[in-house]
Parts: sequence; structure tokens; C-alpha cells
Amino acid sequence: MSTFLYGGHVHANGIRQHYLRFGGSSEGRDQRPAVIIVPGITSPAVTWGFVGEQFGKHFDTYIQDVRGRGLSEAAEGMDYSLDAQADDLIALAQALGLTDYIVVGHSMGARIGLRAAHKNSDGLNRLVMVDPPVSGPDRRAYPSKLPWYVDSMAMARKGCTAEDMRAFCPTWTQEQLQLRAQWLHTCHEPAILASFEGFHTDDVHVDFPHLKVPALLMTAERGDVVRDEDVAEIQQLASGVQHVRVPNAGHMIPWDNEAGFYEAFGDFLGQRLV
Repeated sequence: MSTFLYGGHVHANGIRQHYLRFGGSSEGRDQRPAVIIVPGITSPAVTWGFVGEQFGKHFDTYIQDVRGRGLSEAAEGMDYSLDAQADDLIALAQALGLTDYIVVGHSMGARIGLRAAHKNSDGLNRLVMVDPPVSGPDRRAYPSKLPWYVDSMAMARKGCTAEDMRAFCPTWTQEQLQLRAQWLHTCHEPAILASFEGFHTDDVHVDFPHLKVPALLMTAERGDVVRDEDVAEIQQLASGVQHVRVPNAGHMIPWDNEAGFYEAFGDFLGQRLV
């Protein structure tokens, strides 16, 4: 049985924010913990629906459409900075009435969660950072190249099939390709350009020493996004950060090894996902 409940919008941090909700929450002592999932740079919330289905079995789960993606607000001249995205996350939780919640962020979403925890950790009780880009000023570049995003988005805006998308994502399943072909056009190019530039101009390492909540760093065995030396640096900056590396997976961890992704959380969330 599906755990999907509904999609909704709130006006938070001055913009329209869209989210998908899975699982819901019971009342009283058995009320389930809330989780906000924050996807990566070109991943509308719907593309994380299969993860939401699993989380919804155990948690009151919300998947955010980051500004400029999916059904959230997008506009020329909008502020697409990391700080604006972090403020969105904080405001979304407040608008949803969440006073005790967990953030699970993937890639760009992990950087958003980290910055949000630095800016205002009220109500945020745990943070999971899934393969966050560690690029920044005077650091190595993010492994993915900008044309990969720009060219695939241009193709999607014209209208494309799952088979067309396979050239960009050759290891994905037919269902995964179909969703990307359907939804990638909703990624506002100025938002993606700003976020990609931010991967190289924003220094998220300044946020780690200010991390006041328990945190789990989950990294991929492949993809070269987070290396062993990066893990060591992060744990030196924030000594309490736990780390787990997921085998047989590239940067899009749940796409490559869904079972391994759920297993990697272990007991960190308070209950196991599998």
C-alpha cells in the first residue's frame, strides 16, 4: 500500500514552496517523527517519491521542491543562493508546524541542510548529509560538469523521451528515466546555474564547526564526490559526525543501491528503515 498522502504548497520565506507528504503522523504518545527530505540540484521532489514511500512507513515525511525546481516558485531575478535555500528550509518547517524534525539532504540538499543547521537549528534534531559536494573556494571542482545539466535541461524543455534521457543517465532504470524526462523541464535554468556556481564559491566547511545536532555523513563508494580525506577533514571540523560509505553506488545512491541506502542509516534516525 502506498504511503503517499498528498502534495501541498505553503507560502514561506516569501515564496511559494511545494512539498510531497508521505506517511503522516498519529496523535498522542505514538506520534511519528517528522523528516524533511531535500533533493539535489536537478531533482524535483517527485523524483524522490520512491524514497518517500519507504520513509513514509516509519516517519511523517515531507519532500521539498527546492526553489526553482518542480512546482515551487521560480522567477527571473530570484535569489537562488545557498543562504536563501537554507532560509526556505527553515521557513518550510515552521510553516508546516514542525517543532521536532530530521533533515535528510542529498548533494545540494545536504549543503542546504548543513547551512540551515548553522543558521537556525531550532526544532532540527538530526541531520543526514548524503554525498554533499565538498567543492568550494580553493578546493577541487565538483566532479559533474555544467554542460551535463544544461544540455539535458535544454532537451527536456523541448520535450524528450526516456530513451533520449538515457544518453545522460545510462545506468538508470526505465522508470527513473521516464520521471526525469517528464520533470527535468521544471528545473529553472538560472536556479541550476546559480547552484552550480555556488558549489564552487560557497564554503560549506565554515558550517561544520557550528553543527550542534547529531549528524550522519553518508557517502558513495563511486563518483569521487567525497573522498576519504574529505571525510577526515569534516570529522575534524565536527568531531561528532558519524560516517558510512555505501557500496556499489555512485552519487545518486538510492538510484544505484536502494537497499544499501536504507541500511546505511542504521539506528541513526531512531528506528531502522529496513
